[in-house]
Amino acid sequence: MEKIILYYKFVPIKDPEMTMRWQRELCTRLGLKGRVLVSPHGINGTIGGDIEMLRAYKRAMNETELFKKIVYKWSDGSSDEFPKLKVKVKPEIVAFNAADEIVVSEKGVENGGKHIKPAALHKLVEEKGDDIVFYDGRNKYEAKIGKFKNTVIPDTVTSRDFKQDIENGEISKHKDKTIVTYCTGGIRCEILSAMMKNRGYKNVYQMDGGIVKYGEKYADDGLWEGKLFVFDDRMKMAFSDKSKDIADCEKCGKKTSNQINSTNIRRKLHVVCEDCVHEQTAKR
Repeated sequence: MEKIILYYKFVPIKDPEMTMRWQRELCTRLGLKGRVLVSPHGINGTIGGDIEMLRAYKRAMNETELFKKIVYKWSDGSSDEFPKLKVKVKPEIVAFNAADEIVVSEKGVENGGKHIKPAALHKLVEEKGDDIVFYDGRNKYEAKIGKFKNTVIPDTVTSRDFKQDIENGEISKHKDKTIVTYCTGGIRCEILSAMMKNRGYKNVYQMDGGIVKYGEKYADDGLWEGKLFVFDDRMKMAFSDKSKDIADCEKCGKKTSNQINSTNIRRKLHVVCEDCVHEQTAKR
């Protein structure tokens, strides 16, 4: 049986190059494929393979002082979802162009928003009502097929666009409200919430574990609607058989979660239903 794991940890890494070489050797030895990014601020990975090999990877990580006690998010899939193994050193593990804005210690990001778990989030929504604003910490092409209800969607196609959005976009009108940021696995909100606090946002939360952990608890019976965009060959995943399509096909207008990429550039994805894709293919 094969699975995919998603994880991250913000922790100071003194020698990212050495850590990168160790990660490459470890994943290669275990036959795992996917992407692992290492920076002076921490590590971020999405890898797939045999479930026993993934467990061996987790054990190896837990044996180190730096990477023990990471929370791993498991999902259906296999190493076939990734063309190969990529292990790289980057200035940031998420490219917000904000490396100088976050403060990282052995405890993680020190100046980010307050973590809130799914059950506590529901309680907060009941208490605050319209005073809560959800802010999608992903790019707009990801939010097309799935999002939380009553969410402000950023006008962004790359993470670097978030500085402009939180300073001048729709979300900047809500600085005095309670803001709940969310993203796929939680990593982007660690940085985004710190950037927002640095710019005068009063009360910022980040969804602990991201959409993935929320979906594990509530699936499609809570505040989430649609499907989750993922960065491998699956392109999307549903939390249950109740999952709905919320995006409109750009060709016929039918509800769909299907996205196509003719340029191999994610930010240029188009929402096109399977029927229109087949029709387009048949005409060639």
